[in-house]
Amino acid sequence: MDKFKTVLDFANKQTNLGFGLVALLTAGGEQIFSSAVFSCPCSDLNFFYGMVFLLVPALALLLLGYILSKKASKLLTGACRRGAALCRWRRLIAAGAALIQISTAALVAPSSWIAVALLNGNYYECAMTGNNASAYARHLCGDKSSRVPCQQQLHRFPCGTGSDVPPVDRKDVLLRLRAHSQILGWLLIASVMLSNLLLSCAARCTSPISYLQLKFWKAYVREESNLIDLYSAKHAKELAERNLKSFFGQKPPEDIITPSCKQWEKISSLYKFSTKGHYYSTLHRYVESWQETDNKMMRMGSVISSEHADTPAVLDFVDEGRVTP
Repeated sequence: MDKFKTVLDFANKQTNLGFGLVALLTAGGEQIFSSAVFSCPCSDLNFFYGMVFLLVPALALLLLGYILSKKASKLLTGACRRGAALCRWRRLIAAGAALIQISTAALVAPSSWIAVALLNGNYYECAMTGNNASAYARHLCGDKSSRVPCQQQLHRFPCGTGSDVPPVDRKDVLLRLRAHSQILGWLLIASVMLSNLLLSCAARCTSPISYLQLKFWKAYVREESNLIDLYSAKHAKELAERNLKSFFGQKPPEDIITPSCKQWEKISSLYKFSTKGHYYSTLHRYVESWQETDNKMMRMGSVISSEHADTPAVLDFVDEGRVTP
């Protein structure tokens, strides 16, 4: 379990290591998966088998990207409870922008899987040789003398056995399929890179702050995210030690100051930078204005909060230390 937790922690911090490392790890995993697991059945199942290996792992990686995204957790936590407030068009726009950022990060791994799989060509070859479209089979077999058996035994080509089609004709068909697959792979890579460039240019063009201030903002958010984990763990340890000492010592618990549920909620929402307030996070905004809004902290005499009815079910509210420009 500790090893699995280590893997999850690494995955949660992958955005700080860069999208390139994620793509590289995904590409390596696809190569291992293709050589060790994939084996085309060379039957009527070719199409479904190849498409499953091409698309289902990509879908799994996409869902995993959403699951491991701290920003997605922050966006969804408590959303049903405050549904009426989310229906305001400004908040919907902010949520949509956050969803685009989350999807951009989550799409790195699945797009890398599909691109590398297409460049490799094994999945595409298997799938297309099982395509039942007669027009496509005629296109692949062309005007060869073995055209009729080629169309009938196309599903046997990936295995190289069980077919009386000449090896030269069979190799020509497989080379054509691999060429189609690699063309699609390079087109996918180019489209992803172009989309990333356009989104990055649009984000930087509409940025309300300068380049150097944006770098400072990124550094601040990263440090705040790291420190809030340390402070939360330290405070949780102090509270747990106090409760255990009170239980085993059979004495009243000491007072410990901890934020209320409303105060947690105020610093847990997604933050959009505004030049008017000049704050760098929801925590920064709360700390700067806390005396004007709510300067009372909850003093705990026991673990039960005075606002126990609003206790959040999920504590993983901290956003990742990264700002997508």
